[in-house]
Amino acid sequence: MKTKIIFLMILSLSFINCKQAVKEDTKSPGTNLTKTASGSEQQVNTNWVEEMSLNNGTKWEANLETTSGIADMAKLIVETKTVYIEDYRNLGNALNEVKNNIVKQCTMTGVSHDNLHVFLHPLIQKIELLQKTDDTETAAKIKESINGHLKSYYTYFD
Repeated sequence: MKTKIIFLMILSLSFINCKQAVKEDTKSPGTNLTKTASGSEQQVNTNWVEEMSLNNGTKWEANLETTSGIADMAKLIVETKTVYIEDYRNLGNALNEVKNNIVKQCTMTGVSHDNLHVFLHPLIQKIELLQKTDDTETAAKIKESINGHLKSYYTYFD
């Protein structure tokens, strides 16, 4: 547990340091999902799209491991049967494992890396919400939001 907290703190600090972006004229594909299992509020960044930028009008070059990980997450969303709350939590855990691999294997640098962090931060928040949710209606909305978020990856990265 202590290792997880330290990892999340380091990850959060890296996101804070990587917020160099240009506004885009698009709308956020995500929704503002805030309910957790304990009933506490967690704000999810739904304005992340406004913080994204393109590389002089073209997509950023992402490393293979990142693009592959995003595809793996999208496949999990489509192929995982989610009927019961435990199904959604298990999906959240599986998505979290893939996300951890993306972070570990990231070799991107510079502005493309900064934009990747802008993309990943709200995705990570949504995955955490899915892991903690306690009702299937909210879980279904979070799952759909994650699905839309993953699809938007291809708008910004190759």
